[in-house]
Amino acid sequence: MRPKLMEQVEELRGINSVKIKEASEGGKKVVGMYCVFSPQEIALAADAIPVTLCGTKQEPIEEAEKELPRNLCPLIKSSYGFAITDKCPYFYFSDVLLAETTCDGKKKMYELMGKIKPMHIMNLPQTAEGEEALEYWRKEMIRFKSFLEEKFGVEITEEKLRDAIKLANRERKAMKRLHELNAHKPAPLTGMDMMLAQWLKGFNVDKEAGIRLIEELIEEVEKQIEEGKFAFDENAPRVLLTGVPIGSGSEKVLKILEEAGASVVVLENCTGYKSLDVMVDEEKEPMLALAEKYLATPCSCLTPNTARLDLIERLAKEYQVDGVLDLTWQACHTYNIESFTVKNFVKDQLNLPFLQIETDYSESDVGQIKVRVEAFLESFIETAK
Repeated sequence: MRPKLMEQVEELRGINSVKIKEASEGGKKVVGMYCVFSPQEIALAADAIPVTLCGTKQEPIEEAEKELPRNLCPLIKSSYGFAITDKCPYFYFSDVLLAETTCDGKKKMYELMGKIKPMHIMNLPQTAEGEEALEYWRKEMIRFKSFLEEKFGVEITEEKLRDAIKLANRERKAMKRLHELNAHKPAPLTGMDMMLAQWLKGFNVDKEAGIRLIEELIEEVEKQIEEGKFAFDENAPRVLLTGVPIGSGSEKVLKILEEAGASVVVLENCTGYKSLDVMVDEEKEPMLALAEKYLATPCSCLTPNTARLDLIERLAKEYQVDGVLDLTWQACHTYNIESFTVKNFVKDQLNLPFLQIETDYSESDVGQIKVRVEAFLESFIETAK
């Protein structure tokens, strides 16, 4: 049974498109961001609105391919396509862009995008291990802070940073609570609804209103659990989806999984649980606390990335999953290479079925993916029963 409040969550797409326009025209500054490594707290402390930028649809890719190679990650092409076609209201109303050196494809694309709008690039360390990497990342936080202060003519005080950290933590805690409801067996939420709720949070212009809506959704779902109303029955195979980020327009594998009868109970990716797992320490010096939180993100662009395996193991147990599907985009070399390590870990250490799907945003391979997903589910569906 689908929660009624999911209709209000879906309405946020249109509402936020209008709100960002109104906010910008009212003099509010907007900081556009693409990545989970982007510290929204610093933008909030600058009295600006941090928003996620569009990059999950197939439509603008054709235009992007006039300047970018065809054999490039669809997320990069979609992001750039939205930027050059003015079809993303959040990009259009952004005063500045925050980019990050997570992968080579994005780094080089940002060189082109930086000619469209003012851009600041945060240089991510190659590893998350050691004090040297942490100090380097802390200095990158300070550089971004100085950039916003200069661009917007504001002073970002420690008090403002602490207030912003508390607000962002409240948002993360609400989203984390929502996600954790699916640890219940059977799951009360579909993976599609979970994805939508978490993906749309990045476009929230009014964070307080967004937090209230998620808290109300949690209450409704908890009530449904008490009443024995669930999205799937107890025999549905429970799947952990890991890998690349997804959103509205790039959810075809998630959709195929659930149409085939699987209950996708946890999304480990960075548009799912990964960004919610660690909070910013509200007691520490803000720049250090932010550096620690964001560098704790177990992304494939970091080496080594054993923290991802630790998270997958923990989530697999907490959510009682029956199998793991690793989604990778074509030409996403870090996730594609890392999938070999994930496969061996899932099979040998967790003793769970594993499937990797490499695809793009198009619908051209839907039939092939359906066959592979159905075979994957059949490999353990009897055990789940």
